[in-house]
Amino acid sequence: MSQEMTPRAVITGSLAILFAIVFVMVFWPHATRDMTPSEIFRERTAEENAGRALYIANGCVYCHSQSVRSIDWGNGAERIAQSGDYVADRPVLLGSQRTGVDLSQEGGEHPDDWHFAHFINPRFTRPNSIMPPFEYLGMDRIKRLTRYVQSLGGKSADSRMAHQDYWKTRVTAAYEAGPVHNAKWLSDHVPEGWRMVANPYPTSVAGLARGQKIYQDFCMGCHSPIGDGMGPAQPWIYPPPLNFTILKGREISGGILYFQIMNGIPGSAMPHFKAELESEKIWDVGNFVAVQFINQRDAGGIRRSEAGGQ
Repeated sequence: MSQEMTPRAVITGSLAILFAIVFVMVFWPHATRDMTPSEIFRERTAEENAGRALYIANGCVYCHSQSVRSIDWGNGAERIAQSGDYVADRPVLLGSQRTGVDLSQEGGEHPDDWHFAHFINPRFTRPNSIMPPFEYLGMDRIKRLTRYVQSLGGKSADSRMAHQDYWKTRVTAAYEAGPVHNAKWLSDHVPEGWRMVANPYPTSVAGLARGQKIYQDFCMGCHSPIGDGMGPAQPWIYPPPLNFTILKGREISGGILYFQIMNGIPGSAMPHFKAELESEKIWDVGNFVAVQFINQRDAGGIRRSEAGGQ
């Protein structure tokens, strides 16, 4: 039998291969997909869907995925994505690029005002961000986009948002009661065990330089270069970022700073950094804040009371 490679044979064979690929990769998965909603699935509101349309129109899917695999580690990785999470999505915005963080569980990770500042100019909240600013959308559309982002994670996101809202009223009340009350309230909400822990790393030129670099990369947009809470994000955040200088005269242990940097302050725009910064980096930036803005330190494992205030 002749096996001559005629143009007709090449075209027929290529089409057959293409059909097989499309069938295996597109039609078969579509026909056998599980359309059972997952335990976190819920329908979106009209405002959330309007925000989703803005998300698509502005190309957010090109940089942000919405799917966590078992091999992933990072933002949102506390839950592995399931097909039932996406049963109402047309199109499904899984994304393939992680130029920015994965957003599949972003809802409730930050309060709304953090997102407002972030969308207006991402450098306000993340000084090293390469995300473009979206101030041109105007606040009405930024609020709709925020509603969509806060819905990501479904019922789990709703639970995190309820947690944010619960603490928002308390953080605001503490701030409005005045700086003395606010400083005490923030310290009192750190577990007692952590309040008694001194910074285990001694103060050094290199350690302070590392802490300063971390502060510039993660903290400066909210707390400002001089630590007074008047960074570029401040106009969109309430209560405003903490003015570290109100802590002068109070004994603020390295453990207090470490705990708050590690876990954030729910209800405020202060996020947690436990998934981004290794332990020593958190100690370093805490020591930098203590030395630079509060004029005290307990670095090296020596408590202030034990060192005679030196």
